[in-house]
Amino acid sequence: MREDDIRSLLLLDSDAEQRRLLASVAGRAGWTVVSAADKETAEGLLQGPHGREVRAAILSSWDSENGPGLIAAIRDQKEDLPVIVLAEDGSIPLAVEAMQAGASDFLAKPVAPERLTEALATHADRRRPAGELAPLSEKLAPTLSLEQLVGAAPQFRAALAVAAKAARNRLPVMIIGEQGAGKESFARAIHAASLRNRAPIVVVDCKAISPNAIDSELFGHVPGAFPGAFSEKVGKLVEANEGTILLDDITSLPAETQAALDRVLATGEVRPVGCNGSSSVDVRLIATASGPLPDDFDAGLKERIETTIVTLPPLRDRSSDIPALARHFLSRIADQPGMRALSIGNDALAVLMRYGWPGNLRQLSAALFRAAVQCDGNSLTAEDFPHIAVQSRFSGRRTDAAPQLSKSSSDRALEGSGPVTIYDEEGHIRTLSDIEADLIRLAIGHYRGRMTEVARRLGIGRSTLYRKLGDLGIDTAA
Repeated sequence: MREDDIRSLLLLDSDAEQRRLLASVAGRAGWTVVSAADKETAEGLLQGPHGREVRAAILSSWDSENGPGLIAAIRDQKEDLPVIVLAEDGSIPLAVEAMQAGASDFLAKPVAPERLTEALATHADRRRPAGELAPLSEKLAPTLSLEQLVGAAPQFRAALAVAAKAARNRLPVMIIGEQGAGKESFARAIHAASLRNRAPIVVVDCKAISPNAIDSELFGHVPGAFPGAFSEKVGKLVEANEGTILLDDITSLPAETQAALDRVLATGEVRPVGCNGSSSVDVRLIATASGPLPDDFDAGLKERIETTIVTLPPLRDRSSDIPALARHFLSRIADQPGMRALSIGNDALAVLMRYGWPGNLRQLSAALFRAAVQCDGNSLTAEDFPHIAVQSRFSGRRTDAAPQLSKSSSDRALEGSGPVTIYDEEGHIRTLSDIEADLIRLAIGHYRGRMTEVARRLGIGRSTLYRKLGDLGIDTAA
């Protein structure tokens, strides 16, 4: 093996058991782990013969007193070494503190193995843009109504229209989209706009639960149902009674669980594992997947949940929405403790619009958060996105707005007046009602649902605004 192929990880933690657990996760992902219990040992390892093989470092605990010094000590030995911080409390202030001290990424404990290995892979490969900061991105994405979801690209508007119609009925909904495309945000908006909005929406990440435990998680179990079942467990379907259950990545469900779920939806009866009886539930299913359901998926369940399909476009196919999305995310970031309001320049927006965004909205949010933490000025520029700028320069991509907009129109889009698309996919002017509907949606999102303010800024009366909402088919229940 060539020296360049050796991936060594420096793991710094005073707790030997924690080091063992993390080393096991990293080892399964192909990393060679060197451990240190204190700063002095870590410095010695980096100075030693194998120090140049170290591709990343993990600080698996963080405190304000010692954390910055640990990162500084590592940086003194290897200036560009990615440093990933793990902390018990995945709060925004802790993340800001760690990243201002020089951390490359911040993950909240307990961290899922796949998230840790993805963060390691991302930061070890300097050709890739910085990681997703996934737990933090989720904290920056509060539940929005359908009208507050940001986007005016035709494919996105089509998805919104299907979602608004689906919110008014009780049928299952299938949401298809790439990782980070906003599937959970859409699901929560559909639930909030439905007649079930007073009851909970219960989220189950199917891929994060082992096949042996998924039936217990969904349906519950009784004591003695299997080894280790010492007490009764209420299943997620019962928790979601009269509300909505969101099954994220439903294709991860085992075949037997798919069939059992189909029976629950058909009969309204849930039978816990190990129980001869059942209980009645009234629950709506929203499922997500990264693509169409496979051919070997349970036929009955497939037919049931494909009644309504919402297909979310990837961010690379609606780059004209990026200026509005960037400003939306920056306004959310500014609301977090320790953060401040920042504007974003046209040069930065041009870079973001040319990039392909494999991580979609989640990656955009994380990139903006990281840039905002490290920004010393009052406005983000292209220099605040160095990795993305390099890749954008050589990607050869054109934004989806480029062939449709004149130079002056493109400039206006970057300056903030262009989130409403004027042209359709064939280059023709869109209808006035469609443009007006998008403008009203934009205003509702920008002013966060404050309808009096929306009406005032649009120069119309509140009653006129509500009449237009009805005429244009914008769901006021959202």
